Amino acid sequence: MVAMVLNLEVEDYDEWKKLFDSDPGGRRGIATGHTVSRNVENPNDVFIRTEYRSVEDAKKVRQQLLDSGALNSSTVKTPPTIIEIADQVTY
Repeated sequence: MVAMVLNLEVEDYDEWKKLFDSDPGGRRGIATGHTVSRNVENPNDVFIRTEYRSVEDAKKVRQQLLDSGALNSSTVKTPPTIIEIADQVTY
């Protein structure tokens, strides 16, 4: 499995979530799912993991996201990074 991960510091989580849900990077229709997590000590510190069937799909959405300008209003702590899931276990 392939994923794209990024970490953002946003000004207002609720406002940012509306932007995320509007799908400016075009992940819907390409991605197979996503997880949004928040730092319990700072709820405006957001972690996003989006899953894809292939590296090519992830790269396409990453470029669309970068081109959309959607990240310009946030502090990007970890830029969109494509990773391969080497091991995943559920307990």
